[in-house]
Amino acid sequence: MRTDLVSEPGDAARPNEDWAGVGLPASGQGGCVVVLDGVTPPGGATGCLHPVPWYTARLGGALTELTVSYRDLTLTEILARAIGRTADAHADTCDLSHVRTPQATVAVARWSADTVEYLVLSDSVLLLRAPGGTVTPVLDDRLARLPRSALATDALVDATLRNREGGFFTAAADPAVASRAVVGTLPRREVGALVALTDGAARWTEKFGEGDWTDLFDVVQKEGAGSLVERVRRLEAADREARVHLGRGKTHDDATAALVEL
Repeated sequence: MRTDLVSEPGDAARPNEDWAGVGLPASGQGGCVVVLDGVTPPGGATGCLHPVPWYTARLGGALTELTVSYRDLTLTEILARAIGRTADAHADTCDLSHVRTPQATVAVARWSADTVEYLVLSDSVLLLRAPGGTVTPVLDDRLARLPRSALATDALVDATLRNREGGFFTAAADPAVASRAVVGTLPRREVGALVALTDGAARWTEKFGEGDWTDLFDVVQKEGAGSLVERVRRLEAADREARVHLGRGKTHDDATAALVEL
């Protein structure tokens, strides 16, 4: 088994709100990869004393521990428990009902000798490569399917779309949101490698159109996760003035890519 993981902040002056980890049990049986993208609050109150990196570190740690330790639980059940555990850690000090309480997108994969399970919530991405080379993306495309007019203002998103029916869902403080995730299970023999990405790294395909998901997987597998992030940074820098690629709210975004070859 080989793993390669890179996570870089979009701005060196700001903390990285992404979080990523690989869990490999001492037993040597199976493992997991977890990638989170913290949702940057657009400004103003969040009802919470803690910054987004505090939340993603708590949630990521809980997800990794639960995923490798409780193999009898589904990934949906594990995400619900991890959200609940993280909420309990600051329920006494923070208003967790606030629509901008710290939250994150989620991509998780867990493998055993027989199966590969996956879960994706919001716009993080999981790519599964079959031994023959075919790449299958696992996407929660609810946010991408919303009309751009619906995303015109942060206030409108908060009021009508965030963690609401007809909108999109992220891991925040309500464990029930875990049931909204895209999940599935495949035989282990059908997955030779996988890549988990936050949207900052997925920009190479989704925003800049430099290649499809197979091309992106090839870059990570042949050149390394760091090469993908470097390519994204060069594209962002070249586009800083022109801004010809619509849909980017900021020049640079935190970018995380994790490769696991099974």
